[in-house]
Amino acid sequence: MNDKQILSYFKDGQRDRAFKKLYKLYPKIESLVTSKGGTKADASDVFQEALIILNRNLEKSDFTLTSSFYTYLYSVSRFVWKDMQNKFTKQELHDLKDDEVSVFHNVIEEKKYQLAERAFSELGKRCQQILQLFYHQSLSFKEIAKLMSFSSEKIAKNQKYKCLTKAKDIYQQTHKTV
Repeated sequence: MNDKQILSYFKDGQRDRAFKKLYKLYPKIESLVTSKGGTKADASDVFQEALIILNRNLEKSDFTLTSSFYTYLYSVSRFVWKDMQNKFTKQELHDLKDDEVSVFHNVIEEKKYQLAERAFSELGKRCQQILQLFYHQSLSFKEIAKLMSFSSEKIAKNQKYKCLTKAKDIYQQTHKTV
């Protein structure tokens, strides 16, 4: 497998082709997870998570792949598996090398992102719509009030605040249980 070719697929927007090549690494990741007591289903979950993290990082303008795709995915998979099992000791975290620290941070960031997505999905449809209008479509409170049939901008602002507070509460609760 040629890493330069895979990277060019990503850069050219041919993610399907890039992922098809990366899936050839799956047996090695499956071997890692099963050797650590996981199942094939666990390995599949870990590999998917590693690919999501890789994809998010490749979308960042400041990200540079400093190793082979295999080394990167293996390292991320190892951290994802240990994180899924909550098996990090303080000493292990302290002993991480610089390149491992950035991979570990990527895993933690992805976990936070997933918790935020879960919190958002647990909100009611109305709250989801308000937050999407404000954050994704960058609409003013005046525009939101009109679209949502609120009687004023102030009500739209208050509703957005309540929805955001509810999302944060759900996130905090989910974070405690995970």
